[in-house]
Amino acid sequence: MKKPVLTIYTCSDALPEMECSNFFHSRSLFMSLEQTRRQQPYMVVAAASGGRVLGHLLAAVRHRNAWLAPCISAHCRILGEGEFADELSCGDSEGEYTRQELFGMMLDALVERVKNRVLYVEISNLSAKMFGYRLLREAGFFPVHWMSIHNSLHSMPPEERLGEKMKKRIERAYRKGVVTAEVEGGEELAAFCALLRRHNRFKLKRYIPDSSFFSGLARTGHGRLFVTRYRGRVVGCCACAYSEGDAYLWYFAFLRKSFAIVHPDVMTVWHAIDHAHKHGCAHIHFMDVGLPFEKNPFRDFILRFGGKPVSTYRWFRFSIRWLNGVLAWVYRG
Repeated sequence: MKKPVLTIYTCSDALPEMECSNFFHSRSLFMSLEQTRRQQPYMVVAAASGGRVLGHLLAAVRHRNAWLAPCISAHCRILGEGEFADELSCGDSEGEYTRQELFGMMLDALVERVKNRVLYVEISNLSAKMFGYRLLREAGFFPVHWMSIHNSLHSMPPEERLGEKMKKRIERAYRKGVVTAEVEGGEELAAFCALLRRHNRFKLKRYIPDSSFFSGLARTGHGRLFVTRYRGRVVGCCACAYSEGDAYLWYFAFLRKSFAIVHPDVMTVWHAIDHAHKHGCAHIHFMDVGLPFEKNPFRDFILRFGGKPVSTYRWFRFSIRWLNGVLAWVYRG
């Protein structure tokens, strides 16, 4: 059986023609990353010998500090397992490959390319908890238990999943003049980004891209930026992505304590849910709920909107071999 030809692209002009129904592995997201400071996209493409694309995988290398060595300040993030030629398998006259096999091949090629350029590679938001488990283990990755929450929007209106206390909070906030709407103009975009950075300033793992990424996300047609205002002040914001009929709450920030009386966290998240429902999305996924600690305030907050918690894995591979071995032992369970 012949292996597919694997090519890694770092320039959007060189990308071949390929299916891009999954936004997180699309040409449009690649171009947004390409135009963002301190982000470098890598698109791994697996093709048959005749040139037909069998699958592709998009990864983003992110640089936190320009003055530090890339192997310390950079990390690689992959959202999902990529996109494939059809639902079950991808074959040609020379052989047939499953999605997991193609994923493993593309991942190996990517790791070989970036392993000396980043501190670690992170994979999240896989379609199934056990997807590629053996292949990821063989590639040196270790799993960390993570929480995932999604709300179903197709079976009933989202307001019917709210408790009475939550409904009253939302109604009171609207009466007090709280408004959530899409970002319009450079001034609102600047306020959106400023709040995101302020909210996440002391969160070591939370990476906030440059403002050009968010403006590019909105221009793709697969993203929306929302701000919540109270008396003219931006008190909450979030960025949502839309892919294959679902919505994804990607980035968020709130002045929750300073404006507790109007609950900017509740109003911002509620607007994202309501907007997704009104625009025909089947689900809304919350992309970074965090570790499954017994006490997780953000998880408990999101669950008040009627979502479903799911245990999943987030996979890591550190380029420093001894550190990767230690962490793999720590998270062996």
